[in-house]
Amino acid sequence: MQPQSPHGFHPVFCTIVPPHVLDKLSQSDNPDLAGPSRRTLESDAARRTRRQMATVVTVPVTPATDGEASDKPDRTLYDCRHHTRLPGTKVRAEGQEPTQDASVNRAYAGLGATFELLLKAYGRRSIDGNGLPLIGSVHYDEKYNNAFFDGEQMVFGDGDGEIFLDFTVAIDVIGHELTHGLTQYTANLSYYGQSGALNESMSDVFGSLVKQYTLGQTADQADWLIGAGLLAPRVQGVALRSMKAPGTAYDDDVLGKDPQPASMEDYVHTSEDNGGVHLNSGIPNRAFYLLATALGGNAWERAGQLWFDVLTGGQLAVDADFASFARLTVAAARSRFGEGDEAEAVLKAWSEVGVPTA
Repeated sequence: MQPQSPHGFHPVFCTIVPPHVLDKLSQSDNPDLAGPSRRTLESDAARRTRRQMATVVTVPVTPATDGEASDKPDRTLYDCRHHTRLPGTKVRAEGQEPTQDASVNRAYAGLGATFELLLKAYGRRSIDGNGLPLIGSVHYDEKYNNAFFDGEQMVFGDGDGEIFLDFTVAIDVIGHELTHGLTQYTANLSYYGQSGALNESMSDVFGSLVKQYTLGQTADQADWLIGAGLLAPRVQGVALRSMKAPGTAYDDDVLGKDPQPASMEDYVHTSEDNGGVHLNSGIPNRAFYLLATALGGNAWERAGQLWFDVLTGGQLAVDADFASFARLTVAAARSRFGEGDEAEAVLKAWSEVGVPTA
């Protein structure tokens, strides 16, 4: 488990493609499939180790406040030109015209969309609440099958073209990774076990909300998929994960079947992937989907507000489990909306996935 500080955070290395997916691919008999994923796994492991060995960064972990931060994003995009040295060559700064590189422009737009959701929906200026500049690097490494947030910036691979496409194509992936930064600056959820699964779920929730907000979709109109558009045409699947129906995002000869559980009845006990953080996140993901669709309308308003309240409210422990998080969402619903439909819908959503709230 990562070191913790009561007054600071330890940035973790968070990738959008789980290790178990890359591990499955690395065992393929086809070298065109196995090679890129094996190299991605090795690269991710090296960066994860360096991150774990880094000194704890001490900053206040407090709810967002209205400071003098700007209401405008401060984005800078870099091009790694298929190398691994970060951040790479600067190619677009805030306010500059689009480049001829679609990856740069998509990343720029996705960083801006995440900034806008946080500001317009929740009054928060960037992921730290204080206008933190948003940095992104594209074209990382050769056929790199992932995207990640390393505690300081976003990094996007181009994919191998066989299983994964360019990781800038899915705006929810950008929102997902930046939300790891939001969590880092607020609840500081430990990246292990149920708290780690909550960390991953928070990123899926707000990643999905960024997409819904950008597309102007209600909860009923949204697809509730994470990473739709990332899978190459040869893959039998629609996305990396489904919040609506965990365990159904893909079923492919090479990738295998999506292993996410949808309820505590199927909770996965494992020591891999920091205690199954990318697997068991399906449980709180589905709870949020059930709440958002029960309430209807725009998911970032009532349902999203409650999750944001808990994440930034200062009461969520770094080692919180599903049940303690669920109880806080019930309390947040009662605090914000009283004993109405919202509180009842929260109780019902958690009950349906088998997480106790009493």
